[in-house]
Amino acid sequence: MQVRDSVVVVTGAGRGIGAALARRFAAEGAAGIVVSDVDGDSAAAVAAELGGKAVAVAADVTDAAQVAALVAAAESHFGPVDLFCSNAGVAFGRGMDASPADWATNLNVNLMAHVHAANAALPSMLSRGRGYFLNTASAAGLLMSPGDAPYNVSKHAAVAFAEWLSATYGDQGIGVSVLCPMGVRTDMLMPGIEQGETAALAVAAFGDILEPAAVADIVVEGLAAEQFHILPHPEVATFLQRKASDIDRWLSGMRRATAQLPR
Repeated sequence: MQVRDSVVVVTGAGRGIGAALARRFAAEGAAGIVVSDVDGDSAAAVAAELGGKAVAVAADVTDAAQVAALVAAAESHFGPVDLFCSNAGVAFGRGMDASPADWATNLNVNLMAHVHAANAALPSMLSRGRGYFLNTASAAGLLMSPGDAPYNVSKHAAVAFAEWLSATYGDQGIGVSVLCPMGVRTDMLMPGIEQGETAALAVAAFGDILEPAAVADIVVEGLAAEQFHILPHPEVATFLQRKASDIDRWLSGMRRATAQLPR
């Protein structure tokens, strides 16, 4: 998947990883970039940085109709979508104190947004015999993040959906990558670290906190190699191997690590 000359949609692109991806794709020479965020003003600010090859479209990724309209806007401005980056996400840092509304929000944003993106963009991609999805999940979707039950469940589900999408449509020209970072310096993580939240502190304890621009660089490399797992923190692959080889030992280690974190 080469970004140059491609039409790209990035959701959750008003800040953080999404904004960094939009900037990096512009530097790569994308033919057109749709910068989308539920916060239309932040999306417009990022698009303005990128010049004439970028437009901002406000959209709530939990609303299937708005995601369909987002794809239609991309086609109207630039042509068929080559790469859809489903990047928007939420985290609340809650365990058994999470409300039903917390669970619903996590599942709607962290999982169903990917489903809505596939429903909107896949038909055109299949008709052309080519297209690519980059779905942002988390290392928590492969491993675990102590302290945040809804986030863990929704991110595991996001990885599972990406696997299904790849297995089902990979032989029809559809590429899929799932981005699974640990700590990234974003508005989603840093306030939690400052406030001493267990889930955020766990992320900081297990690996380096990367800058969004560094993640975007790794994404471009991963897309070019068409890697399914794009892992900005390479140690995640080692942790995943340990989990797969001996789940009981891995869970024991996670319990010990979790016990050392503030609660």
